[in-house]
Amino acid sequence: MTTTLDAPPLGPMLDDIVRSHRPQREAGSVPAHIPSLAAVPFNRFGIAVATAAGEVFASGDADVPFSIQSISKVFTLAMALRRDSSGALWSRVLREPSGTAFNSLVQLEVEHGIPRNPFINAGALVVTDHLMEETPDAAAALLSFLSGQSGQAGPFFDVAAAASELSNSSRNLALAHFLKNFGNLRQSAEAVVENYVRQCSIMMTCVELAKAGLFLADDGRGALGTVVSRSEAKRIGSIMLTCGMYDAAGEFAYRVGLPGKSGVGGGILVIVPGHCAICVWSPRLDAKGNSLAGSAALADLSDRTGWSVF
Repeated sequence: MTTTLDAPPLGPMLDDIVRSHRPQREAGSVPAHIPSLAAVPFNRFGIAVATAAGEVFASGDADVPFSIQSISKVFTLAMALRRDSSGALWSRVLREPSGTAFNSLVQLEVEHGIPRNPFINAGALVVTDHLMEETPDAAAALLSFLSGQSGQAGPFFDVAAAASELSNSSRNLALAHFLKNFGNLRQSAEAVVENYVRQCSIMMTCVELAKAGLFLADDGRGALGTVVSRSEAKRIGSIMLTCGMYDAAGEFAYRVGLPGKSGVGGGILVIVPGHCAICVWSPRLDAKGNSLAGSAALADLSDRTGWSVF
């Protein structure tokens, strides 16, 4: 996968993308159930690219920490798979797009407690439960993993935001109790949700997230050695492509053509297999819960570079 011949150098290109896509007015929305996200200025915009050759390019607010939220699900899945030599996790969660809201109770009940994929909330709770079988503080293990992969001491828990989000987690607790009732949760529902909320409250910059996700673009090889196998890296990418953007996965694949995972904190992590990892952040969201400016910027970057899996 190569950059198109008429594309400008990556650094100046990112600067131009920031100029073109930094929000000029307060469009979109922020999640009502996470009050801390409403305080982020609407015009924040950052983008970073970490390459398999070891280069990092960044522009805009790429060094400003933000709440990674559901982007964390990519990393907990990778951690779970590298500990899952028997493949038991895939008997507990499927790999199909959901077609319903990311926190649907109805779908989980109809399908007897087996979540459609690891990126909807029910599936992420199962992955967290799986991690907790080896380490009760799965959120702390994730934080350590992200610090190691990014090579930075920067990632940290937003303790106040986690407490606020936990107090508004009735629906996630309901999902966890459904899973428990169907025999698909081994730890207590309360402990799993607490770990899940803490993992979502981790604060990172675009630069840190791009570097942390680079193993998925480099055949599973991370900063500290092999994270997952080449096959697992490819398969995580495939789930990102089909399930990573809530109910807009098809539209994102059409516009951008790359595996991505978004979070309601406004971040999007994108993988260019064999080449680089990209993180873009802008806090205002579209109706599907994805960053408005971030999605547009990634479509623009894909068009300018020719990066696509298609």
